[in-house]
Amino acid sequence: MRNEQQFVDRLHERLDALREQAENAVNATAAQVTTGRQARVERDIGVAEHLAHLNALNAVDDGLCFGRIDRKDGTTRHIGRVGMRRDDADRTPLLIDWRAPVARPFYLATGFEPMGLVRRRHIRTKDRTVTALHDEILDLTDPTRTGHESRDADEVLLAALASARTGRMTDIVQTIQAEQDRVIRAPRHGVLVVEGGPGTGKTAVALHRAAYLLYEHREQLSRRAVLIVGPNPAFLGYIGEVLPSLGETGVLLSSMGELFPGVRADGTDTPRAAAVKGRASMAGVLARAVAARQTLPDTVPATSGEDHGEVPEPALEIDHEGYGTLLLDREMAHEARDRARSTGLPHNLARPHFAFRVIDALTAQLADRLGADPYGGENLLGPDDIAQLGKEIATSAEVHAAIDALWPPLTPERLVADLLAGPEEYLDAADADAVRRDGGPWTPADVPLLDEAAELLGTDDSAARAAAEAERQDRIAYAQGVLELSHGSETYEFEDEESEVLAAHDVIDAERMAERHEEADHRTAAERAAADRTWAFGHIIVDEAQELSAMAWRLLMRRCPTRSMTLVGDPAQTGDEAGCGSWQEILEPYVGDRWEHTRLGVNYRTPAEIMELAAGVRRAADPSFEPPRSVRSTGVRPWEASVAREELAAAVAGRVAGAPREGRTAVIAPAALHRELAARLPDAGTGRDPDLTRPVVLLDPKAAKGLEFDTVVVVEPEAIRDGSPYGVNDLYVAYTRATQRLGVVRVR
Repeated sequence: MRNEQQFVDRLHERLDALREQAENAVNATAAQVTTGRQARVERDIGVAEHLAHLNALNAVDDGLCFGRIDRKDGTTRHIGRVGMRRDDADRTPLLIDWRAPVARPFYLATGFEPMGLVRRRHIRTKDRTVTALHDEILDLTDPTRTGHESRDADEVLLAALASARTGRMTDIVQTIQAEQDRVIRAPRHGVLVVEGGPGTGKTAVALHRAAYLLYEHREQLSRRAVLIVGPNPAFLGYIGEVLPSLGETGVLLSSMGELFPGVRADGTDTPRAAAVKGRASMAGVLARAVAARQTLPDTVPATSGEDHGEVPEPALEIDHEGYGTLLLDREMAHEARDRARSTGLPHNLARPHFAFRVIDALTAQLADRLGADPYGGENLLGPDDIAQLGKEIATSAEVHAAIDALWPPLTPERLVADLLAGPEEYLDAADADAVRRDGGPWTPADVPLLDEAAELLGTDDSAARAAAEAERQDRIAYAQGVLELSHGSETYEFEDEESEVLAAHDVIDAERMAERHEEADHRTAAERAAADRTWAFGHIIVDEAQELSAMAWRLLMRRCPTRSMTLVGDPAQTGDEAGCGSWQEILEPYVGDRWEHTRLGVNYRTPAEIMELAAGVRRAADPSFEPPRSVRSTGVRPWEASVAREELAAAVAGRVAGAPREGRTAVIAPAALHRELAARLPDAGTGRDPDLTRPVVLLDPKAAKGLEFDTVVVVEPEAIRDGSPYGVNDLYVAYTRATQRLGVVRVR
């Protein structure tokens, strides 16, 4: 124990020194003098990278070293959350990163296949103090004994599983099992589907895979970032500390409702509305909605054709000051629309092409009127005259109003809001009634629609670029003025001799000086990605992937053109009507059959006694269902209580009060009962984003997905089962959240 404590002390001394170096690197890089835009960008990126390194060092303090492997050749290696080298000339390894190939025997070696090891040691610490050692003998022929040998090879794993929950997921870096290790270290390219029942560690494996990929492919992924998509904000808060504890801070965690910058999707849809919005056919609906906004004149001009009895052609009348009325007729608009659509550009980017064609047609119309030769000869206006007329028309507010009427500039928010306010034009009556909404907050199901609309519309940023360039020119002009003042204020002691003193204008020009004063961007790649809808991620990990709609998958595939993805989920836990029915259904439109599938079959969370009850729920709907195998049994069977309806809330509160104080308790009930139960559980975490660190939280089955608690009380299971088309799955989810104790309270 003493030797290990001394080693841990040396590690933390080295860690403190590395922190100081990282802080100095941040300050030095931030203060670096640069010239030119590229050099300045490289400086800002360097600051962000040094900050990320410093944050990672700050996050790994607790449990820095957790293992040691002793080899047959007499060498030993300590395993930890990050790699660390001695501060010597040879940079000798001091601590091996758990992701390094040399550390892999710590997770895979067995007595049957020791992989060159004689001993595996688990080191338990609290803060910076070693509290326990557990040694596994892998070579029984080796006579050496340390006195820390474990009687059970799974002692460390079982101790971790039995420990009280804190309301935050912890990493499993000390207890990664062989089947999990194979998934974590699988190749990055392509789509990997990881399927597993409750408690198989899917989420933990996905998070550790993110950390492993960032370690193995640091150069590629650190600049493109990794995106992890979770089912809801509460879940993201629950897993938020795992990656920092593994030394990784450059990952973006997001729910689907947070993937459209500038939109806060905190509204709620009915299950039917979410299902309709999630259909793949909504992409076509949005495309038709955009096309419908590219209109033609439908009003007959007041005077056209009246003298000759002709049927007038629909046209817009444009009062052009000084030249009378111009007519933008249907034929002219149709030709301009066809020309704009033929570019294949999104709506807003094609709009200038439509506008230019309209302006050209109106210019020709005006030129014919003003320059017509009364004797039938050529137009009397010259090219310069016609060009001047074109400029006047191009700056006419009336002309631009006419163009806006036929091809308006659109935002995704405006398009989707208009669609939801009047959906009957595109959907059948039942679907239109389900999604109709006039105002109100955005919902998570709206976000894929907004993203699809943004793709169809595009962003005409010419005005923003012009404004940015004007601002840049203003900075250059200001800098030039400063340099000229500096030059004018120079005095020389000897006017007849050339000065050897360099002035400011001798070493820097106005453009470089202006660039230096631009605001530095010290954001990490993940922070920049969160603000950029078009960002292409290096890898995407999706948890509870079975819940996402077809429209949500369109969004995610746009975010990852390389199709480098890890999808984690369990079809048996599908609770969303918009969810896709199978992995093949999800992936075939994007990668065909070019994806890999693996399954985790061991349940580490749920004791066998609880899993037996939960499996019975699923077998009632599917007799062939096979649950994951529980790795442990506690001997504590689930309890059940039947009470009168008026006693329901009091009975639940009484059972919660009688639960052990250590750990966390969840009450999982239909949403219709939450107000009544919350009145009896005043200190419980409730709402859309409950505080999971509270001793008691009140959830519905969907909000409980992916979470775990020491004690779970399920209220009115029949109401959960019958509450939706996927109610059996919801009840299965509710029963499998407990790590120690499960109770059921129903109305008698």
